[in-house]
Amino acid sequence: MEQEEQKSVSLVERAKEFVKDVRVESTKISWPTRNELRDSTAVVIMTVLLVSAFLFVIDRVLQTGLGLLFR
Repeated sequence: MEQEEQKSVSLVERAKEFVKDVRVESTKISWPTRNELRDSTAVVIMTVLLVSAFLFVIDRVLQTGLGLLFR
């Protein structure tokens, strides 16, 4: 029984230490500025559009080619 209490105390102490470490690390967070966020979002949207257009073209070419091949 005593070992179980020590384990639970140890678990509680470890949890407290974890929460303390999280608070310390959260003070180091550097949030992007509004302009950085806007620019990054624009890059992501443009990349998604370009990749989807590329995949659409490749899909159509392969679909047409296989359709002609197996006609």
